[in-house]
Amino acid sequence: MTLDALNLMPILPEIILLVLACSILLIDAFMRAGSRDVTYWLAQISLVVTFVAVLTGMSMEQRLSFDGSVINDALSDVMKLAMILMISMAFALSRSYLKDRDIHKGEYYILGLFGLLGMMIMASAYSLLLIYLGLELMSLALYAMVAIHRDDIRSSEAAMKYFVLGALASGLLLYGMSLLYGVTGSLDIAVIRQAVLGGEVPKLALLMAMLFMLSGLVFKLGAAPFHMWLPDVYDGAPTAVTLYLSSAPKIAALALLLRLFGDGLIGMLPDWQMLMIVFAVASLFVGNVIAIAQTSFKRMLAYSTVSHVGFILLGVLSGTADGFSAALFYTLAYGLMSLGGFGIITYLASRGIEADQLDDLKGLNDRSPWMAFILLVIMFSMAGIPFTLGFWAKLAVLQAVVEINLVWLAVYAVVMSVIGAFYYLRVIKMAYFDKPLVTGMPVQSLDMRWVLNGTGIAVLVLGLYPAGLVALCAQVF
Repeated sequence: MTLDALNLMPILPEIILLVLACSILLIDAFMRAGSRDVTYWLAQISLVVTFVAVLTGMSMEQRLSFDGSVINDALSDVMKLAMILMISMAFALSRSYLKDRDIHKGEYYILGLFGLLGMMIMASAYSLLLIYLGLELMSLALYAMVAIHRDDIRSSEAAMKYFVLGALASGLLLYGMSLLYGVTGSLDIAVIRQAVLGGEVPKLALLMAMLFMLSGLVFKLGAAPFHMWLPDVYDGAPTAVTLYLSSAPKIAALALLLRLFGDGLIGMLPDWQMLMIVFAVASLFVGNVIAIAQTSFKRMLAYSTVSHVGFILLGVLSGTADGFSAALFYTLAYGLMSLGGFGIITYLASRGIEADQLDDLKGLNDRSPWMAFILLVIMFSMAGIPFTLGFWAKLAVLQAVVEINLVWLAVYAVVMSVIGAFYYLRVIKMAYFDKPLVTGMPVQSLDMRWVLNGTGIAVLVLGLYPAGLVALCAQVF
């Protein structure tokens, strides 16, 4: 490796985050149990510093470093900034919830920072080795976060399911990568791309590698039929952890899909496109139909996540720049909406009360008209009601699908969205037209109220004026 290849500037944000996370880990070890607010604020400061580091090094040009193993481009920078923002919001929305359950531990924030480090590595990885390193760093942090409430059997069960099935997904992905390395002789995505486009590689071996890698990635995303872990983990984990799980990790998983399939294996587009169609069709059906039968708000949002993953896959499978930008736009929109949806659960929760059932939302307008309005905006957006953020995201994906002449797939997605609108509108009906089961509202921290209000306003404003975010996603590609 040359001296130029050892230039650390391209990974400066990751180095800063690693140093700060390790420092907080040491500081937290010497703090009293009642002083975790200090850890929280140190974590937030770390996120601000990392955000500034990414922003100052941002460029629309593609930059390769470490002998082509690391890529810094507009896609990686935008994804990193979005992930940092979402995790900062998740921390703010979680603090009061964690305190009320006596699980306000420094480990939550420290693991969250290490999980973010893994996601940032995934966003900039241009080598199979780095991709796997980032993925496992993120996954190990998430496994521990799900089990953070050690005295809760549901949390422990969810963590065990997540760990076992996550290990299976990692095994599938690693086996596919080993096959790909075996037939191309390289770990670098750029070299793999040239080998595939040049037709130098045995087709059968490539197909096997592609099948295993795609299966592992959609497992991590939570796409059907590999979604079986997602509802149980989302429901069993503390809502503070579910907030984290449902937002930034989806962006990191999209980064892997785009790097591996949208770049490295773009020469096999017809082959992996057919597989993604199967996963997308199954996800749209399973997510929207099963969500109708749920009585738990968390499980309903979990199954809706499966359907949203189906839309993300629709954007990726188009294999075009418009499709990739639509998938990115959809993922960013979904992350914001998901933070709002699960954030409302943490807002309504109090000591001894989870507030994660649909019945807990009854009469919300009588208790807090403003919070009911935020819920309305988020549910309308998730349903894809016209002139909301979710509508524009769905429209962008459908346009990309129609452009490649898969009109039947776009029609199917619209039909599934109409079916899915039922359970979102049911939530609105409960909040506005049913009588409340409880009275009053819990008193939450100022930062939590500001972040939740900001999330709802951001979803509303981006729905009315989506052009800026759409243009940003388009420029990335």
